[in-house]
Amino acid sequence: MDAPARPWPPPVGVYAEERELFRLLQNMLEELLIHKPDDPIQYMIDHLKQNNDDAPRVCVLGPPASGKTTVAMWLCKRLDAIRISRETLLFKEVLALTKEAKAYKERKQKIPNALWANLIQERLSNVDCIKQGWILEGFPENQEQAWMLQSSGIIPRHVVVLYAPDTVLIERNSGKRLDPFTEEVYHTTFAWPSDLLVQQRLVKPEDLSEQEISKKLMEYHRNFPGVFQIYQKVLKSINADQPSMDVLSQVLTYVQTRHRSAAPFTPRILFCGPPGSGKSLQAALIAQKYDVVNICCGQLLKEAVADKTKLGELVKPYIDSGYPVPDNLVMKILAARLNALDCMTNGWVLYGFPRDVKQGEELQKSHIIPNRVFFFNLPCDSIMERLSQRRIDPVTGERYHTTFRPAPTPEIQARLRQNPRDKEENIEKRVETYYRNAKELEVFYEDAFYVNADQDPYVIFEFIESCIIKPLPCKKVKRS
Repeated sequence: MDAPARPWPPPVGVYAEERELFRLLQNMLEELLIHKPDDPIQYMIDHLKQNNDDAPRVCVLGPPASGKTTVAMWLCKRLDAIRISRETLLFKEVLALTKEAKAYKERKQKIPNALWANLIQERLSNVDCIKQGWILEGFPENQEQAWMLQSSGIIPRHVVVLYAPDTVLIERNSGKRLDPFTEEVYHTTFAWPSDLLVQQRLVKPEDLSEQEISKKLMEYHRNFPGVFQIYQKVLKSINADQPSMDVLSQVLTYVQTRHRSAAPFTPRILFCGPPGSGKSLQAALIAQKYDVVNICCGQLLKEAVADKTKLGELVKPYIDSGYPVPDNLVMKILAARLNALDCMTNGWVLYGFPRDVKQGEELQKSHIIPNRVFFFNLPCDSIMERLSQRRIDPVTGERYHTTFRPAPTPEIQARLRQNPRDKEENIEKRVETYYRNAKELEVFYEDAFYVNADQDPYVIFEFIESCIIKPLPCKKVKRS
């Protein structure tokens, strides 16, 4: 029987995550399917040299008069991308299939879906779209068109769907005006240009009757569920019945986010925060739900002493006397635990170390690099309230709190004791020590998330969970 496959050693896994190798290979495969080059190897070499995997690929959809053109043009300006619409394909491009498509238009016949898909594929294969990315406006309109795009290898990374009540759209449509020079869309009520020259050349778009717009809206509502079914994992609906800058801001925020990757992901989570901020509770919740290994550095040291290991014997005098354990001893114990098979396979959540930049650097030198770091923030008054009122029952070992979890009987209450660490003067020293080093540690872990720890624990957990699941912002790897 073959031996089970061992997980990659930490340096290899970290390298793959930092360089996003899985996403790189996934993007190259998409490009090969779209462009179908005769020489795939040379094409991949050229593709890697272009370094354009973060170029936008966006579809902007919605019913008539929802603002698709305005949003698409604005996105193109902000992202330096190429706008593609039915109008640009028919009247602004010189493509091999343009003449054939125009012939349908001139005969007042419907242009076949396959021809539209081929036109778009031809346009997207041009150098400007490859390098700068593209914003596809108003297409696909139905499920068949969406399937046509997918079968051609055209897969948007973000699909924005604008929506508004039909009554609003009909009212908007009646005031819609178009600048034939720039294709900017204006409105007699909502967005009238200040430039007199622009005002004079504005024209009414075709098909402006209320009957026509109602017919188009019915067709849109009939077809949209099929489009939604195909793109639901990358689709976001945005209310277009609000100030235009709010719409544009929400659209930009969405298209700049990165979707959850299908890449293998082993959580390596680090919690930093002052005493009493709830790190241990959140670590327990994360470990319970995701089956990662829960590691408290202080508890790990105590276990080494209890197990009477060689390192434990060296650590014992420091713990017994209350002095800090030297970093080199802590690192040896911690590195051995984090490199154990269960941590490498399932991932881990660590708290209690590092407490300063020097310790963080030691972790990094040992190739222990967390891929999610959280800093818990809690006001000093709340810290004092949480810790100074903690009590323990010496008979049962049960923990209580004079405010949040009082002893159930007077007998238990009478025998409760306070840990010397929880006296106010000692709490103040521990908090002061934490904040003395916190700023430098925050700079060291520049991609960290910040947690408001002064709220319901399950609200905090939901925030932490969302940050673990979603990808980190893309950033260039620093070359040494």
